[in-house]
Amino acid sequence: MRTSAWKQSLWLLLCCGVAFAAPAAAHQPGEIEVERGRVDGPSGPVDYEIGTLYVRENRHNPNSRVIGVGFARIKASRATGAPPVFWLPGGPGLSVLGSFTDKSESAQSRLRSWLAFGEVGDLVVVEQRGYTLRGERLTAAYPASPLDRPASIDDDAQAMRELARAAVAANADKDLSGYTIAEFAADVDELRQALGYERISLFGGSFGSQWSLATMRLYPQRIARAVLSGVEPLDNGYDMPSHVFAALQRLSFEADRDPALAPYLPPGGLMGAVRALRQRFAAGTVRVRVRDAQGREQSVTLGAQDLQLALLAHADDAGQWPALILSLYHRHYDVWAREVVDQRAAGEIKLIGPLADSSLGVSAAREYRLRSDPALAYLGAWNFASNIASAPDWPTPDLGDAFRLPRASDIPVLFVHGDWDTSTPVENTRELLPYFRNGRAIVVHRGGHDGAFYLLRDAPQAKKAVYEFLRSGRDEGLPVEIDAPLPKFEVPDFAPPPRG
Repeated sequence: MRTSAWKQSLWLLLCCGVAFAAPAAAHQPGEIEVERGRVDGPSGPVDYEIGTLYVRENRHNPNSRVIGVGFARIKASRATGAPPVFWLPGGPGLSVLGSFTDKSESAQSRLRSWLAFGEVGDLVVVEQRGYTLRGERLTAAYPASPLDRPASIDDDAQAMRELARAAVAANADKDLSGYTIAEFAADVDELRQALGYERISLFGGSFGSQWSLATMRLYPQRIARAVLSGVEPLDNGYDMPSHVFAALQRLSFEADRDPALAPYLPPGGLMGAVRALRQRFAAGTVRVRVRDAQGREQSVTLGAQDLQLALLAHADDAGQWPALILSLYHRHYDVWAREVVDQRAAGEIKLIGPLADSSLGVSAAREYRLRSDPALAYLGAWNFASNIASAPDWPTPDLGDAFRLPRASDIPVLFVHGDWDTSTPVENTRELLPYFRNGRAIVVHRGGHDGAFYLLRDAPQAKKAVYEFLRSGRDEGLPVEIDAPLPKFEVPDFAPPPRG
């Protein structure tokens, strides 16, 4: 799930910036520019290349602009005979090339994971057109939403439609119809050719998995194999509410047995708390006074549709989610209210998100299931309503069912998926796996929305088997299921209520 609530009132300022790239007009499609650097690896200095691939903004229009797409390459220290691994980030809009110079722990952890691919072969990291360190970053800024009324999906959808129209008008000098997921896939294949590779393997999570699936759909003869995590099939850009709710149920089953949480649990445990909260907010709104980050007192109105959003807040951090739900059940709304104040503040979005989503669209059959799903009563239509409503206002064409519906494939693919993933539920993998004749899946019990090697961080033999799969295609030693450690559940920051 990549969507979030949009603002209810809209004033739009669109801006885009170019960083570290020469003027794109001076370059030809298919051309690359490369700079070289060096970083410290576990066994000494490691050389890398960081570059820009120049491509047509819209390959269907020979007169469209030439834009830059950033990439990096870390060559293996020795020849392995394996196809290079193309690492496709998530998002859309996860810019990662700064990891070579960023000293934060998250960036350095990502860099360490890249260096580990040297045992497989060359690693190529590809950023996304329209949000890349070595090209344009297309963004939209919007004002704060009102705090004196509850959130509304209808208002959200209307704001998204206004945003789309304003974005198209403000970017008349660009061809926004070129930001389809098919063009993202074509960028991968064009970079493959520019770097001189015959075939490649793919590694991606979340949107990176969807991007990988699009590349496999369009260029199957060029893909040797793939490892995908947090899997998002081409027709599953919008999550089925009941699948998300099932992940929350699996989490709740374990949290209900935690002795530290026991004094806070109502009858029926965490799911009982969720049911009671739904009934409470169906009866009316609540108004909460809090202080914001600057110490100013604010009053915010929270309603039933705010609660739907709250039920997924922190859900991908399993250690925090039970404490949040129990705090709300016991009418401790302060933390939640402060988060809503922040969420309704002015902010910025990345335009390639709705542009890519609109190009994927959704099949009529899946849309019917989304709109009739029983868990809508708890989670609402936040995940899909605004995007579907605004799709006609975005210029990216719908690629159609022939593109997005699954079909049989002989490409060897390993799916790694956590069954506590509330952003891309594990049911995605279970539905898609039968279409891959040479597919395998590892389900990580208690795993969230994470990359393959992070999900397998406590399973060294499984990690070793995944590297071997990427190197040789052999799948011996790959488990079907592993158990991640039980997280330490946080407890609410107030004393438990007296029993009875």
